[in-house]
Amino acid sequence: MKIVAFILSSFIALNSAFAADRPNILFAIADDWGPHASAYGTAWVKTPNFDRVAKEGLLFNHAYTPNAKCAPSRACILTGRNSWQLKEAANHICYFPPEFKGWGEALSEKGWNVGHTTKGWGPGVALDANGKPRKMTGTAYNKRKATPPTPEILGADYAENFNDFLKAAPADKPWCFWYGAVEPHRGYEFGSGVKKGGKKLTDIDHVPAYWPDNDVVRNDLLDYAFEVEHFDRHLGRMIAELEKRGLLDNTLIIVTADHGMPFPRSKGNANVQANHVPFAAMWKKGITKPGRVIDDFISFIDLAPTLIEVADLKWSDTGMAESSGFSLIDIFANKPVHSRDHVLIGKERTDIGRPNDGGYPIRAIVKHDSVFIENFEPTRWPGGNPETGYMDCDAGATKTFLIDAHRKNPADPFWQLCFGLRPATEFYDLKADPDFVKNISTDPRATAMRDQLHTELKQQGDPRMNGKGDIFDKYEHASKGNVGFYERFMRGEPLKAGWINQTDIEPKPLP
Repeated sequence: MKIVAFILSSFIALNSAFAADRPNILFAIADDWGPHASAYGTAWVKTPNFDRVAKEGLLFNHAYTPNAKCAPSRACILTGRNSWQLKEAANHICYFPPEFKGWGEALSEKGWNVGHTTKGWGPGVALDANGKPRKMTGTAYNKRKATPPTPEILGADYAENFNDFLKAAPADKPWCFWYGAVEPHRGYEFGSGVKKGGKKLTDIDHVPAYWPDNDVVRNDLLDYAFEVEHFDRHLGRMIAELEKRGLLDNTLIIVTADHGMPFPRSKGNANVQANHVPFAAMWKKGITKPGRVIDDFISFIDLAPTLIEVADLKWSDTGMAESSGFSLIDIFANKPVHSRDHVLIGKERTDIGRPNDGGYPIRAIVKHDSVFIENFEPTRWPGGNPETGYMDCDAGATKTFLIDAHRKNPADPFWQLCFGLRPATEFYDLKADPDFVKNISTDPRATAMRDQLHTELKQQGDPRMNGKGDIFDKYEHASKGNVGFYERFMRGEPLKAGWINQTDIEPKPLP
């Protein structure tokens, strides 16, 4: 009996030592946050905890999601594959294909303790081959509640849920926790940034050229900032808890968001505003020369290879499908790397509201000085059909202002930039036109970028490149009540979508 006890204790000690050699992982992801943080010089958003991660780790200037919508973006994060390589998971509110495993599941299978709070992968349905629910981001910790600063902010105590996870974490296992806030997703309490956040409309130093510069838009931006700061405060409490427990030095902390802000011409599109995300990483035992600012382009498809390497696992042993990304470990270690000078982005069906449940397919390539965008169905409305309320754009003060302004003046340029029909191709010189409002698709550079885009998409097996892109429209929507929404709505069925304002619905189709 003593021999058995000795062997058992030795085994536990070895396991504990092995666990200590591997870092823990805190993956913090906001919902609908663009690269607006004080670390990036945005004066009207105060993010001291994100800034700390950047200062004591790395700040990435050019981080992008391949798809600027919640479910497909998170699918790219978990699998290391671009959304056009993920079949049904290219779409929002989909049935996640069982064949694509994510790193949350892979780490769990390899002995890691994996958990999350609130929003992991989703929205959608993820079942395994036997029809059982998958734990894409581990066990949920959602019991703790708190009084939110506005009625529109979720009453969840994210930090205390993380603390519950740490209390339950076995000492002999490394852990990975997914902090999935739902802020700054809409809706917002209008005026909360000024009334509760102490902000001033004059704090905003730049309103993008595709929106009017007025008090409505500025208030909307400050309300968005107030919710970003709510996410950051909980991040700070989590970091403080790691310090208290002596876990901070050997915890890799990654802070980002699934895509850009929930405003017209951003979330649900494919461009430099929609797909550009904040990204900072801190790991005191694993990042060499902290405080660096990284100008290389990185993509969310790089996260899975990075975390699998951090976990000291071989990709071939995870059962995950081949990734199109590369590990960021060499960047962490300040080693020479082959810099990526561009990223590929795109979208398929991100929301309902078009005839036959159609999406708005886009592929694009972004470089430091330019972006080329290809719209495969330019006769479709990019923001969703006006007669169903532009359902591919979340409700909000800026959206409603633009729609009302267009009703008063059909020639309004801001409505056209955000909701109007688009040409088949777009090209923008980001040095001369950083807000990408002047399409110069006849520029000779556009042809070279289109060729590069198509070459890489063909290598990745994108169905859009072999004439089979309509498969994305044929994939079933996982919300049964929304299947055939457009046709049923136009027949007069009493349907209502909670993420649009009813006043945004046009009384009849626009020409």
